Amino acid sequence: MEKRTGGMDLTEEMKDKVLRGERIDRQEALQLVEEPLDRLREAAEEIRKKMCGDGFDLCTIVNAKCGRCSEDCKYCAQSAHYRTACEESYPLLSTEELLAGAKHNERQGVLRYSIVTSGRRLSDAEVEQVCGSIRRIREETSIAVCVSLGLLDEAQFLKIREAGASRVHCNLETSARYFPSVCTTHTYTEKIETLQAAQRAGLSVCSGGILGLGETMEDRIDMALTARELGVKSFPVNLLNPIPGTPYEKNTPLSNEEACRCVAIFRFLLPDASIRLAGGRGLVGDKGEACFRSGANAAISGDMLTTAGITVETDQAMLHTLGFEVTRNDG
Repeated sequence: MEKRTGGMDLTEEMKDKVLRGERIDRQEALQLVEEPLDRLREAAEEIRKKMCGDGFDLCTIVNAKCGRCSEDCKYCAQSAHYRTACEESYPLLSTEELLAGAKHNERQGVLRYSIVTSGRRLSDAEVEQVCGSIRRIREETSIAVCVSLGLLDEAQFLKIREAGASRVHCNLETSARYFPSVCTTHTYTEKIETLQAAQRAGLSVCSGGILGLGETMEDRIDMALTARELGVKSFPVNLLNPIPGTPYEKNTPLSNEEACRCVAIFRFLLPDASIRLAGGRGLVGDKGEACFRSGANAAISGDMLTTAGITVETDQAMLHTLGFEVTRNDG
């Protein structure tokens, strides 16, 4: 291992830099790719404990509008461009259905509930309907509400915030360089504009991506750097679940070791963020436990949009064993 100033190795030097409140740059992050994994994970945990403590942000999502999406994202079972086993399609769920889901999750101890819809964006009428649902949820529960409603504009986000939502999700998915290989029906710039519009409307933002699309480690680091530039404090990390019928159906899922390395490097780049394991963690044998020992401190629990997830009860038991406390990070 290369020795650095004062006998420190690179991982130690970068960890100390982060803990001093300084940022590591792209080149430094790329050097971490070659560092010993055990030491990298240990250092990422030190950063997580110092910057975030033992709080763990656990959320659930509801597939509030399903199927026949106009976008051609190559990983997605709901895209109308591909023939997959996901044949279910339905319009926006009613307020009563969304409220029932929120109450169920609150009873399970979940503190954050996200309303997710398929499609490029909701119409104004659909936004009004969602706003009515958010108001009811906020009136009748104490659960925080997030939304993932596509490429909305600032005026629509203002309505969402006024209804009582606190956070908007819109994944970057990958780097700006690689994104055109993943989707051609909307652009990376549109995604960034959506996140900035939500921020101008007074909402926090949640934005990360998917690992295993064929991207490089450079793409993964560039994605995290873009999130950092945008001030993202909730960074979802999805592991590709190759869906038969999509262009990525033959992609090889990430190994647990590679997932842990990515999570650890993300912690160096986003030291005070909620690094959130999301879709695909059921593909690794330990349900994400190793990643939670590598700097991750948040997760989406329960079922994903079109695939089975890990139950809230199972996650809560694991988090208790790992020494986490389920809390809500509103950054």
